[in-house]
Amino acid sequence: MNKIALFLKEIRIEHTLFALPFAYVGAVIAAHGLPSWPALLWITLAVLGARTAAMAANRYFDRDIDARNPRTARRALASGALAPRTMLLAIACGFVVLLIAAWQLNPLCVKLMPIAALGVLAYPLCKRFTWLTHFVLGAVDALAPLGAYIGITGSVSATAVLLFVAVTIWVAGFDIIYALMDYQVDVEQGIQSLPARFGMRAAHALPILLHVLMMAALAWIGALAHMAPVYYAGVLTAGALTAYEARLYRSAANMFVLNERVFIANMGFSVVFLATTIAGVALAP
Repeated sequence: MNKIALFLKEIRIEHTLFALPFAYVGAVIAAHGLPSWPALLWITLAVLGARTAAMAANRYFDRDIDARNPRTARRALASGALAPRTMLLAIACGFVVLLIAAWQLNPLCVKLMPIAALGVLAYPLCKRFTWLTHFVLGAVDALAPLGAYIGITGSVSATAVLLFVAVTIWVAGFDIIYALMDYQVDVEQGIQSLPARFGMRAAHALPILLHVLMMAALAWIGALAHMAPVYYAGVLTAGALTAYEARLYRSAANMFVLNERVFIANMGFSVVFLATTIAGVALAP
């Protein structure tokens, strides 16, 4: 039981709640209302499987990098508390769950699964050679709403692609903020991140710009999907989130405190946006 608890802590199982709201957003927009309960169940399992595989892959491939970073040296693989084969097994199990869920949704989901699997396995390696790693992570996370949309409709539309772009730049933005905690270590060890490549000033400015662009993309989605006005309360929430992040940059001296507050704020935003999306669809003319 201790090993199981340690594994669940290592893959941050509770952070699955971070990815699920936007997956449900994709499903709601695709269905023009609430999807069926079986569809929601399979979408939930797909996200759970994909995220388990992604976090396990990240921990497996980064175990040596984590061991050299004081912030991450006590992680289970880096410290030897868990064996690497544990994460390899988790990757395999996650992909099996994802495949079963995709199979239950529709054939296009199954055909596109190799793309998702490639992204999940490639992301942890990107930090070794490109500062675009934040955008790769964003794209991997954005497969959740895109996959949910495809799971409902069996097709791809401009709205689905725009939702994919919005989530990609949203996640990339706060992942850049997250990378600020490791700025000095990344520079010293040659780890590729946007802060390490372009400096702290750029790392402060770009997340704000990305989240402004996300807000514009979400507003565009509302127009394409003919949402009721209440939907745009969620878009305004994205604006409030961006303003809050800008304020934190000016006032938070501790990067660890900054990241904790940014994470909580972004999680809250995703839940609020799901609620306004459901209302926007339900009240649409």
